Parts: sequence; structure tokens; C-alpha cells
Amino acid sequence: MKNPFKILNKFDICLWVVAVVAIVLAFSLSPNRDYLTLASSITGVSALMFIVKGNVLGQFLTVIFAVFYGVVSYFFKYYGEMITYLGMSAPAAICAIISWLKHPYKDSAQVAVGTLNAKKIIIVCSFSAAVTVAFYFILDALGTTNLIISTISVTTSMLAASLTFLRSPFYGIAYSCNDVVLIVMWTLATINDISYLPMVMCFSLFLIYDMYGFFSWSLMKKRQNNTTNEKND
Repeated sequence: MKNPFKILNKFDICLWVVAVVAIVLAFSLSPNRDYLTLASSITGVSALMFIVKGNVLGQFLTVIFAVFYGVVSYFFKYYGEMITYLGMSAPAAICAIISWLKHPYKDSAQVAVGTLNAKKIIIVCSFSAAVTVAFYFILDALGTTNLIISTISVTTSMLAASLTFLRSPFYGIAYSCNDVVLIVMWTLATINDISYLPMVMCFSLFLIYDMYGFFSWSLMKKRQNNTTNEKND
């Protein structure tokens, strides 16, 4: 945590710069500029940059992103997103901070990658299914815009948050699915109000980051396992 930027390579930095430039360009094209949307998008890609590398700073930034994004969602009546990020993603990121700090890889700033087993998978899937059913009726009662898509977003967000807490590389797959759902949601929002275009760009970039995260964490797990095996030998 003293200097988290040391873990970033040239590709990571270039990817982040391209992401920020793309978001700013989308923002500049919007006639109704929402600076909170801009701040949310930039904070989000910055969080993912560190999560991809298994650094806990990414989780701290995720908490900030969740607050910004929850407010943006509220103004467009995406109540599912607001409740999910303020009531689930932000607390889940706080729990992930605790989990990641308790499970560092050796003495490095990198988190130790976890392993899924049948019990964990059943618990995660069962809990996500229960949350989905409950949220459908809650969001319906609140008059949520694009109800079905919003409900699907809750499901994928719950799966992704759980896998992130468990330190599994599959968090990237779950978040990628969530990104696709959110791209659709914010595209529909942009049709009504072009000021939400940066959110479409944001989650398009999230999709790239989360796919990159899955492969990065898979390699990270392999390296950590190989090091452990060599030590045992």
C-alpha cells in the first residue's frame, strides 16, 4: 500500500490512460454534462486497474465508486442499481478489504488467490437466487425502470461480489456478465438522455478490464501455486 503503482506494468498504465481518455471524450460529446457520472466512471476504471493486479487499493476505490454510481442510478430511477451498489456492492467491497488484508500473498501487497469448492459454489448460487427473487418484488414495487434487466443486474452483481470476497479468478467472469447487462441498461438510458453516454463507455471499459482480470488472476493463481509447490519440494 506504500506505493501501489509499482505493481503496474506499461500495459496496465496504457490501458488506464486509454480508458480515461475514452470516458472524457464520451463526456465531452454529451450536451448535458453530468460531472458525477464522469467522476463515477473514472473512479470505476481506476478501481479495476488495481483489482486486476490483486491489490486491495482497488477495493477501497470500489467503495467510492459504489457511492457515486448509486447516486447516478437514483437520478435515472434505476433503483435496483442504487440499492445494489449502496446496499450490497459497497458493503461487499468493505468485506473484501478485510478478507484481502487478512489473506496477503506472503509479505507482498498482492492478495492470495482463493480456491472454490462445491460447498462455496452452492452457497453463493443459492444466496444469489434468493436475493434475485426478493429484489424482483422490491424493484417492482419501487417502479424501477427496465425491471427485468435491473433484476438480472442484481443477480450478476451478487455473484460477482461474492466471488470477489472469496478471492476467486471467476469474479472476472461474473463481472463481465454484469457489464454486458449494464451496457444494455445505460444504452437505454442514453437514448433518453445523452448525458449518460459516459456510463455506456464506462461499462464497456469495465468489460475489457474484467476479462483481463480473469486471465490475470488465473495466471496469478498459477504462479502462487507453483511457488508454494517449489517451497514444499
